[in-house]
Amino acid sequence: MAKLRKGVAYRKLERPYTRRSKYRKKNFVRASPHNLIVKYEMGDPKKKFAWKLLLLADGDVQLRHNAIEASRKTANRFLEDNLNKDYHLKFRIFPHHVLRENPLASGAGADRMSTGMKLSFGKPIGLAAQCKRGQPIAEVNVDEKNIPFAVKALKRMQHKFPVRCLISQEKN
Repeated sequence: MAKLRKGVAYRKLERPYTRRSKYRKKNFVRASPHNLIVKYEMGDPKKKFAWKLLLLADGDVQLRHNAIEASRKTANRFLEDNLNKDYHLKFRIFPHHVLRENPLASGAGADRMSTGMKLSFGKPIGLAAQCKRGQPIAEVNVDEKNIPFAVKALKRMQHKFPVRCLISQEKN
């Protein structure tokens, strides 16, 4: 199994758009890796809450699916431990972008294995969600007494992403 590259290699929006769709003809890249994100909504989605807290991206960035899943796990665990399903956590982004890697071999015998920049489209290695500045990444709906817990959960989420994030509050 190949080692996972650092997030800094994929956080800028410079790569070509390689869309993944449920319709095969609309896929730009035919083979795409498995999405690691298990759920996009957690807590109690049917209950009406008084406050909505948003986690906003403070710059243009690509968020890899494994970073999104890590942030989901840490925030959901914190909210579940403290609020007992009395919240609604929802992700507002989806990883459509297919990340590719053109592996270049180095060392002895590398000239026989590598093609250099010829045929350099690369193999799909992961998925990413492309976020613009000010776009909401996630939202947490809670009652007024639980706002400090929601803020702390969003701060824990923000540590998993390679971009500065802002937290905004609004009444539902």
